Amino acid sequence: MTDTLNARFAALQAERERTWNPEQLERNAAQRRILVERHDPARLPRAGEKVPPFTLVDQDGRPLTREDVLAEGPAVLVFFRFGGCPACNIALPWYNATLLPSLRERGVRLVAVSAQVPVDPELIARHDLGFTVAGDPDYALSRSLGITFFPEDQPAVAPGQSWIGRTLGTDSYEIDQPAVLVLAQDGTVAFFEASPDWLSRTESDAVLAAIDALEAAAPVA
Repeated sequence: MTDTLNARFAALQAERERTWNPEQLERNAAQRRILVERHDPARLPRAGEKVPPFTLVDQDGRPLTREDVLAEGPAVLVFFRFGGCPACNIALPWYNATLLPSLRERGVRLVAVSAQVPVDPELIARHDLGFTVAGDPDYALSRSLGITFFPEDQPAVAPGQSWIGRTLGTDSYEIDQPAVLVLAQDGTVAFFEASPDWLSRTESDAVLAAIDALEAAAPVA
């Protein structure tokens, strides 16, 4: 089998099928099915739309604005769930190895974003990530993009009780769907894809194709 990000997720799922009990497997599968059924791509940002100004918090606790992200050119924002998410611990090192080198050559910044504030430093150290990892305070950017959700079997908010909320530092069950946003330097959307099933995510080749298209459309100096 060709080694792809989604092939690695398939291997993770196969391992779970060998080791998880049926009830646990079905709960996980049911949640992903619900998110896929509810997913409406028409409600997501479209190419050419402007992303409003935002301020993230980077791994060193410093503000990271839209203007900072786009200061040197286009940017790719990869949204992930949280630092301890098993699937995210497959996706982020995959992008680090297969996407980051090409983006650097093209002068395109890569930033990984989740609602987790502060950023989980162990995630960065574990995979020696070479790109910025940032938190999205109060889900501001991810909500504006329409990619947050509440797990079906949990209440919307349970202050002080949600394991996810404690992990994210939000006291909420709300969490981001994985997504990839390619921004042109003027802040417009060049590519956007959300993944309601967190075991099926955007491949690096699709991101690089979006960058190719963006560069091809740029006016000749």
